[in-house]
Amino acid sequence: MRSDTLHIGLVGDRNDAVTAHRAIPLALRRAADEICVAVEMVWLPTETIVDTEALAAFDALWCVPASPYRSFDGALTAIRFARERAVPFLGTCGGFQHAVVEYARHVLGWADAEHAETAPESARPVISALACALVETRGAVHLEPGSRIAGAYGRASIQEGYHCRYGLNPSFEAALTRGPLRASARDDVGGVRAVELDTHTFFVATLFQPERTALDGVTPPLVRAFVAACRARLNHGDRR
Repeated sequence: MRSDTLHIGLVGDRNDAVTAHRAIPLALRRAADEICVAVEMVWLPTETIVDTEALAAFDALWCVPASPYRSFDGALTAIRFARERAVPFLGTCGGFQHAVVEYARHVLGWADAEHAETAPESARPVISALACALVETRGAVHLEPGSRIAGAYGRASIQEGYHCRYGLNPSFEAALTRGPLRASARDDVGGVRAVELDTHTFFVATLFQPERTALDGVTPPLVRAFVAACRARLNHGDRR
């Protein structure tokens, strides 16, 4: 029998040299403490995700930074599982990039949708190199009114940290965000910095890394909202 502890799977290839990987457990524990719930985290190396059987044990999935992953398909399998099964999902940095590819392939039917970092010759690189790399930088992020991410932060603009070189390809933005996937945050010049699914209980992906603030003793509001969504799912008896 399952306990009342929230079980969260961290999809990615753990490396303690990665700042975000050190920050994520702190961010989850801070958020869990603030909403008075216990949380247990399990790292899920991408090459071990060959089907969805093991994923059913988790109340939520977080696809973490530091791609390319050892298994591109493993990451997409986890993201698709969360999207189709209404499992709370958070993707940050690489998680954002792969969530876009998964949606393009399995919702829009673009079988050739690719990530330019791993498929540079692709005819449909829905994720492409940023015009200006965002490596160890901070920048303004403007949140779409009425979005889940805006509700989490409770304000219209935030400052967030990045460590990435790839983002949503502007050439495909209109087609990608015409349906339930929508751009919910942008930078100062209109570049997409977060997306979310309107039809999902909690499916949010950000190019920035909100978890980093936990290293400064601050609970990331988006992580708190993610954990709250997990608790709500538990309280409603939606565990498989």
